[in-house]
This record gives sequence, structure tokens and C-alpha cells, in this order.
Amino acid sequence: MLRSAVGAGASLAGAALVDFASARVLDAQTKLSPADALQELIAGNQRCVANQLTSIQQDLEVLRSHTAEKQEPFAAVLACADSRVPVELIFDQTIGRLFVARVAGNLVTPEIIASLEYAVTVLGVKAILVLGHSNCGAVKAAIKAESVPGQISALYPPLHRAVQHSHGDVVHAIEINAGVQAELLRTSSTVIRDAVNAGKVSVASGVYDLSSGNVFLG
Repeated sequence: MLRSAVGAGASLAGAALVDFASARVLDAQTKLSPADALQELIAGNQRCVANQLTSIQQDLEVLRSHTAEKQEPFAAVLACADSRVPVELIFDQTIGRLFVARVAGNLVTPEIIASLEYAVTVLGVKAILVLGHSNCGAVKAAIKAESVPGQISALYPPLHRAVQHSHGDVVHAIEINAGVQAELLRTSSTVIRDAVNAGKVSVASGVYDLSSGNVFLG
């Protein structure tokens, strides 16, 4: 049901965010190519792991002043809502550099698609990274498929493919899920698919290791 609603839901949500036809695309906001944008994320992660952060050295007052009226991110990250995954810190990026969408299990939903279409079409991001993480509670819960309160079980169906192909291996399921969600972005969104085919944006998947701090690309 969730997957069948992706196309129509994304279109409606996207229309609510912005009129893409009349929006001004910020093509000049970054000189990075799609490949360079992804590499910048990995370079920032390497600085984070090495305890050599540079983003915290920048004056927050100046950054807030610069970004109060506009945002100029070079990449977008679809991450899990887990509190142990501080996206900007992981990639050593500061205010206004990353467009971050977060939901438990880093799942692609109509709302997520609409948000990332905005990032691609209006903000001109050059890379989208779907970021899973080790010890993901959503994936572990989907593998167990136990009765849970409220709406938590709504996470299970979108994770079914990863659970099925991992044969119950949590580590493998987390990797597979990140790849599945990245592929869903490429195929379910005509906006993102066209941008990928035109070489304007790259879509990749990766997993953040909670213990080491490293991000491993899929």
C-alpha cells in the first residue's frame, strides 16, 4: 500500500512544497560535480573519525546570518531518525551545507520523495546519500515482526525486502535496506531519475558504523 502511493503522494506533496515549474533553481550554489559532492561527504566523515573537525571552527553567528534567508546545500542525506546518527557531525558539515531528511529506517515515503525532489530541483544538490546505520532498531524490529503498540508496525512492510533477502542477518539487512531505498529513489521519482540520467545528481547508499564512526558506501 505504501509503495503504490509513492508516485501520486510524492506529486501532491511536491506541489505543496513548491511549484517546480516556476521555481528558480540554484544551479550556481555549488561548483561540485555529483561525484565530487559524494566525495566531500566521505572526506568530511574521515575528518570526523580522525577527530579533526573543521566545521565547528566556523563562527555560528556568521553562519546563521548567511543562511537566514537562503540555503545552499551541496548534498542531501536520507538518514534514520536514530539519535545516535548526527548527520552534520558525521560528515563534518556546518549550517546550510546538507539537506537532511530523517525517518526511522531511512525509508523512502511520498513525503521523503517530495522533500528530496525539492532539494534536487530547487536547491540544486549534487548528491543524495541514503544512510543506514549499524544496530538499527527499525530493521531489528522488522526482522522480529513482533506485536508492537501504535503505528510502529507500519515500518515493517517497507523493510520486508531487506529482511527477506538478508535471511535474518541484521548487518546484511541494514546494508540491503539502504540500497533498496536508494534504488527506490532512482525509480519512483521521475524528477530524481531524470536528474540522475542527465548527470546532474548522484544517488548512493551507505552505512554508518556507530562504533567506529566510519561511513561505508554500498
